[in-house]
Amino acid sequence: MMKFIGIIPARYASTRFPGKPLALLGGKPVIQHVYEKAVSALEDAYVATDDQRIFDVVCGFGGKAVMTRADHKSGTDRIEEAVEKIGTDADVIINIQGDEPFVHPSQLSTLCQLFDHPQTQIGTLGKRFETLEAVMNPNSPKIIIDKQGFAIYFSRSVIPFIRGKEQKDWLQQYPFLKHLGLYAYRKEILREITRLPQSPLEKAESLEQLRWIENGYKIRVGITDVETVGIDTPEDLQRAEDFLQVNRN
Repeated sequence: MMKFIGIIPARYASTRFPGKPLALLGGKPVIQHVYEKAVSALEDAYVATDDQRIFDVVCGFGGKAVMTRADHKSGTDRIEEAVEKIGTDADVIINIQGDEPFVHPSQLSTLCQLFDHPQTQIGTLGKRFETLEAVMNPNSPKIIIDKQGFAIYFSRSVIPFIRGKEQKDWLQQYPFLKHLGLYAYRKEILREITRLPQSPLEKAESLEQLRWIENGYKIRVGITDVETVGIDTPEDLQRAEDFLQVNRN
């Protein structure tokens, strides 16, 4: 039986919102919300951080944490170091963003199920866009998948282009798929992809997953209908607080 572990990369330094993992949401640090969601769906989970304050807070609420280097260029690199330090025997590593306090256990379960397919090397999630305005947002990457659910391409541009139809009608013509930034990797694949140099497509779109596709890795996409509320700015934190209050009532 396959074994899964969640790793939650969490940095203190952030250009737009320094210290956001420790910001209080509903009276608890954001990172605690994420950790509790992770352990409710997975056998094991760790926060991977480069900051002693985050490490201490996680240990303080009874969570597991591991210290990693401060010079990692991506969360994926931080996760690989954490996996090596922990020495886990898990088959699959789940990457859960430290600023996603509303990640849902069903999303984590969907990610795990992707690995029932023997060709799945990396897993991620997609959700149907609900408005054309959201499709047009370059900060929401789009996914194109094949009939087996494997990703063909990710883009900040609107893909596919619907020829011969008015743009206002595009949403009725094709199920545009939004990429949600949750990943899972077979352990040996995680080791391989962190050693790859940046690729031309990755640099062009500023999307790390294009490096993996350009190098021939198979990314399978699970579909979820659950929206997540990521926190990048103090304004996002207020929106998350509002979201939390509405969903508690």
